[in-house]
Parts: sequence; C-alpha cells; structure tokens
Amino acid sequence: MRVIDAIAEILKREGVEYLSCYPTTSLIEAAAAAGIRPIVCRQERVGVGIADGFSRVKNGNPPGVFAMQYGPGAENAFAGVATAFADSTPLLLLPLGHNRLNEGVYPLFSSQKAYESITRSVDHLGKPDKVVQSLRRAFAAATQGRGGPALVEIPEDVATADVPRELLAGYHSRPCLRTQGNPQDVEKAAQALIVAERPVLLAGAGVLYAEATAELRELAEYLQLPVVTTMEGKSAFPETHPLSLGSGSGVMNGAAHHFVANSDLVLAVGTSLTRHLMVMPIPPGKTIIHSTNDPMDIGKSYSPDYAILGDARLVLAQFIDVLKQLTSGKSTDTNNGPAGAIANKRREWLDQWRRVLTSSETPINPYRVIHEFMQVIDPSKAIVTHDSGSPRYQMMPFYQSDGPRTYLGWGKSHALGTGLGLAIGAKLAAPEKLCVNFMGDAAFGMTGLDFETAVRSDLPILTIVLNNSSMAIETHHMELSHRMYATRDIGGNYADIGRALGGWAEQVSDPNGIGAAIERAKQATEAGHAALLEIITSEETDLSFLRPFT
Repeated sequence: MRVIDAIAEILKREGVEYLSCYPTTSLIEAAAAAGIRPIVCRQERVGVGIADGFSRVKNGNPPGVFAMQYGPGAENAFAGVATAFADSTPLLLLPLGHNRLNEGVYPLFSSQKAYESITRSVDHLGKPDKVVQSLRRAFAAATQGRGGPALVEIPEDVATADVPRELLAGYHSRPCLRTQGNPQDVEKAAQALIVAERPVLLAGAGVLYAEATAELRELAEYLQLPVVTTMEGKSAFPETHPLSLGSGSGVMNGAAHHFVANSDLVLAVGTSLTRHLMVMPIPPGKTIIHSTNDPMDIGKSYSPDYAILGDARLVLAQFIDVLKQLTSGKSTDTNNGPAGAIANKRREWLDQWRRVLTSSETPINPYRVIHEFMQVIDPSKAIVTHDSGSPRYQMMPFYQSDGPRTYLGWGKSHALGTGLGLAIGAKLAAPEKLCVNFMGDAAFGMTGLDFETAVRSDLPILTIVLNNSSMAIETHHMELSHRMYATRDIGGNYADIGRALGGWAEQVSDPNGIGAAIERAKQATEAGHAALLEIITSEETDLSFLRPFT
C-alpha cells in the first residue's frame, strides 16, 4: 500500500470521519477511498479553522485534521494554526512537502522549519517506513495533556511510496492519560478555600477538554462559589446558573467585575492564567490557587499561593472529596450563598445598558442585535462564536451560554475571520445544533467567500454580519488618516454576496425587524440552507469599558 493509504487507514482507526483540506494533496483521494469525507475549503486558513471548530466541539476526540499542499498551501494555513496553538486546540496537520531531492533548497518553503514555533510537535516523514511512528507521535502530541497542533510533513515522493501493509499491525491508538493532583497540595488548597471569606472560582478551557462541568458545578454548589469563566472557557459552567458570573476577558459584565475585584481568593482551574490583552487579569492582593495540567503555566504570569498539577476533572473531584471530609459532608446553605447578590449586580449592570440593548436608533445599535438574538435562540440548542474586534467585545459580556461547548471563545491570537471556519467545523461535529458566527464587515472581507464552503458542503450554519461600513476599533488609531483619506471606510452588500454564493440571505436595517429576521434565518438552516443575515449597524467608538482592573 502507499504511504497516503496507510495514513488514511490510521486516521480511520483514530475515529476521523472528516478531512478538512485544500488541493493539491494526494491525501484527499486516499481519504475518500477510505471512507473519510473531504471538506474542501476555499482558503487554507479557513480550512484550519474548520478542523479547529470540529476539534473544540469534540474536545479533541478525535482531533480535527487538515491537509494541504506544499509551498503556498502550507504558507496560507499559518495564521489558522497560530490561533489553534494559542488556544491549545488539538489538531493534526498533514502538509505535503517538496520532493526529497529539493529539501532545504532556497527558496522552497519548509513546513518542518516554519511551523516549529506554533505547534506542539513537528515531524518530517523522510522515510516511508516511519509512517506508523510519526502518526502515533503526532496524535499523542496533539491530544495528551495540554493539546495543540501537531504536524507531520509528508514529502511528495514519500506520499506515493509503497510500504508493506503489515506495517500497520504496529499501530495502536495512544492511551488517554489523565493525572490527579498531589493529595497534599489539594488538601492545603482546600483548607485555604474553606477559610476564605469571598472566594471566586475561575474556570478555563481545561474544564471543557476534561469534560468536568458536572464536577465544577458540584463544587460550586457545595461551597456556594461564584463562578467566572475565561474567554476560552466560556460555557464550561452554564451561564444560566444562579452562581454564574459569566465570562471574564478583556471585557466582562458588572457582576463578574464586582465579585472578582472584591474577592479574597481565586481558585483557577483548567486555565493557563496567561497575561494577555484578551484575558481577564487577576487584581493584586488575592490568594491564588492554580490548577493546570501543564507545569509550564505554574508561575508563568502569577505567583500562586497554592499550585496543583493535574487534570481538571480529577482535581475537582479531589477537591470535592477533601472538602466533604473537612466539612463533615455539610454543604454551604444556599440561603447564605451569593446567588441573590449575583442576580442583583447583574440586574444593576443590565439596567445601565437597557437603553442600548433596546435602542431603536438607526443604523442599528449592535447590542440590540445581541439582545434580540438571545430572545429568539435557545442557548442550549446552539453553538455560538464571535469574531475578532467589535463582535467579540460586544458578545462576551452579554451572551449567556448554556452548557459545555454551546459557545466557542477564542482570541489570544486573533485573526479576523476565524469564527466562520469554527462555525463550519462545529456544524460538522454537532449537526443537530444551530451553529452561529457573529462577524463584522472587516472579518467578512478576510474570509467571507468561505460561506460558499458551508453552502457546497451542505453545512447549514448561520452567519450574522454586523455591517457598520467601518473599522470601528481603529477609530482612535487612525484619526488623521481617516480625516484625510477615509482610511477606515469599507463597504459591501453582504446579503447579495450570500445569495450569489448559493445561500439564504437577508439584509436588516429596521431594529424592529431583527427578531423576526433571526427566526427566519434559523428556519432557513433547519431547511438545510446556509444562512447569512446582514444587519446594518452603527459604529461603536466608546471602548472605555474594555480595560478592567486598571
């Protein structure tokens, strides 16, 4: 059998059903022959995003897979891989490489060299009989512990070389390894948690990958802990729960801001606690308990008072057991819990925004769109994601997810247009869900033609384009150039483009018609049509709320 046939067989053994890809690579035909459906994108960055979205919803089991040609294909995929790497998404990348006779020849692009800084592992399949070892190492690197992209570069001449079929007898799926925390570390941290007067629980994406929502909820309810999630961890704790503070990132709602600012202890589980513009900082003066599955994160951005190395699900279960022993099995009385105060703070904050959320101004206020969307769409039956820039800032504090992976948060490396690929991948992973991406007009300009990929692939997602005909976030950075040359102005009729690409599409300019239009778009997806809803919105230039705890 050929090397590419062996790779396709290994993918099947790992449970891979879809190959996100862009020609030309001989792996596409081999995968199709093996019963793996190719999803052909229009540009490689979006193709990586499709694999990324699939992997997030599946928690990396199996990971998303993307294949591309050597040279330009591998070059174009770079930005998508950078996003997946920053967010620790398990991915398998299978670029072709140049013929071995041309290895290292200037100026030919080498994936092996170029991708080293944004992957968990890089392997070069220089010999055909390495295929089993290389694929096994790549799957392990992508999915064990902290996930991330793993790359195997396949030289063009190696791809079609023959290997004995018996070679596959040596391939076995990697075991899924999870470790508990040191029991002594857990007990010391649990004792500190019990005596804290105003503790807050911070949950990251590690809770999602560990499938630890049930344990997170049990711990929060046992001690009546307010729970805030990171941007990537949004949906790890149901935001409809009375103890939910929502998500904390570069933006957050008033309840999250109040409780984190006034806490005396933060128990951070399944998060790297990386300092970043898009990450909620922990204010000084807090006792920090940090639990993560990667020792690289401990002490990276903060000096935790207590550190625990282990899988989020197992560590949370350890906390529950120890706390029950320390409290003789008596949970905190809900009547004395913070649920009422959380509801009051959230209500106060929403009251301050009520005028904006229900605004009848035209062009439409983007917050009115989010408010209307929440009135129409059941969050437990949807998977929603934002895009970079304004849509992310506008969505994160307001939208309430309801269960694991009902929201895909991302952004430490944040290329415009990423959300479209994520939504397509999410629909592959969960066809029963309404998969929605909110994007601005600038983001559509980056990747919008891949809406046709959803149409052509029979993946009925909903894309909501917030069209303000401007690069609004750049308002304060481009004042002079905009006055002189209108540098922030961009244009387009995106509903027309959506229809031209074969999808259902509609443009909305009347704020009173938003809810009905969203319902029509939802019905279009239920009828099997990829839908694009273009909403003519106003610019938002006041970004003062974007800097918490400064």
